[in-house]
Amino acid sequence: MKIAVIGAKGLPAKQGGIEHHCEELYSRIAGQEHSVDLFARSSYTGSIAIDKYNINGVRVISLPCLQVKGMDALLSSALGAIASTGGSYDIVHFHALGPALFTWLPKVATTSKIVVTCHGLDWRRAKWSKASSELIHLGERAAVRFANQLIVVSEELKSYFTQTYGINAEYIPNAPSSFAESDPNFQYGSSLGLSSGKYIVFMGRLVPEKLPDLLIRAFQTLKPDGVKLVLVGGTSDTGEYTSKLLRLVADSPDVVFTGELNGSRLAEILRHAKLFVLPSEIEGLPLALLEAMQEGIPVLASNIPVHEQLIGKQRGMIFPVGDVNACVRSLDWALHHPQELALMAKKAQEHIKAHHNWDEIASNTLEVYNQLLEPDRVEEEPLPLIAQKDIEHPLPNRARQRINKIFPLTFPGNWHDN
Repeated sequence: MKIAVIGAKGLPAKQGGIEHHCEELYSRIAGQEHSVDLFARSSYTGSIAIDKYNINGVRVISLPCLQVKGMDALLSSALGAIASTGGSYDIVHFHALGPALFTWLPKVATTSKIVVTCHGLDWRRAKWSKASSELIHLGERAAVRFANQLIVVSEELKSYFTQTYGINAEYIPNAPSSFAESDPNFQYGSSLGLSSGKYIVFMGRLVPEKLPDLLIRAFQTLKPDGVKLVLVGGTSDTGEYTSKLLRLVADSPDVVFTGELNGSRLAEILRHAKLFVLPSEIEGLPLALLEAMQEGIPVLASNIPVHEQLIGKQRGMIFPVGDVNACVRSLDWALHHPQELALMAKKAQEHIKAHHNWDEIASNTLEVYNQLLEPDRVEEEPLPLIAQKDIEHPLPNRARQRINKIFPLTFPGNWHDN
């Protein structure tokens, strides 16, 4: 089987759930003697011209892009979709809703089967402008219209596509990444002024929808004795927001920013934490939370549906999303009830081992591919692009015209106005 992958920034995975997802998934699929080409962005790979290299059996093809907010993803996805039309691929797999805007191209130009994985409703994310959100939302509707199969990573997303479009998406969850060995002597952590077991950790991109500012304010309000707060992660087109966070902690020496971490340093900081906190208002199925649960670290998260799916009431603590005072109370309780949290962490670890396994995920994904390639499979008629008037979210004509000047035929005919 020959597979093209579009939407990931590149490999090896550095920062970002989609990159880790693709690295874990496609290294296993390539290991079963399938051919996998992953189209990447030069802004991520560091390549100046078109470049090709191999990561764990996956051929990474680095394509040019524009290092302008939002435009690098759009251009690399368009170029990846164009390149996929000349590769005689059996499957063209798009990851995320923005890149899915170009699903129509291999759909109409090739006999490839089109798969889209929705990792989250990205058009809801606070970091995007109104125009960018509308464009990503249009990608969602293009996925519904042109994909032969839609995959979602959480039960909440499956319900969303059923209720909004009346389609039956395939639910295949994420799993935590494989962590490197880490220094048991905690030398890197010590260099940051940390003590093992005496800090709270947040892991993720420093973006508004993950609400690290809420966690900082809750920590500053509580002022726990002898405990620090560590925020692990880089920016994602959010330099202004990161500057806001730095101003917020200007007088808080117990708040530590590590920047983006990978490998043994990331593993070390997570494994020695007292508590992992994720206060997000929007998530797909967060790998950072899965990784904390896998490592047996007690977890506290906001009560959005995907967190409740993972944690419930027995595998961690939840608090009302956006409620600083509730977060303060939860932090205080957690820091004073280590035995109860240890029991929750053990149940969480067992749950991840039983239900979130990359080998099983790879097997289920290959099953989707094989079903699509069955010669006697009857294709269903495409659904209307807009299923309900109350979710209609068309992109303005002027914006469509501007995009078409850059990427001709991005909006073929008037399919977007159906």
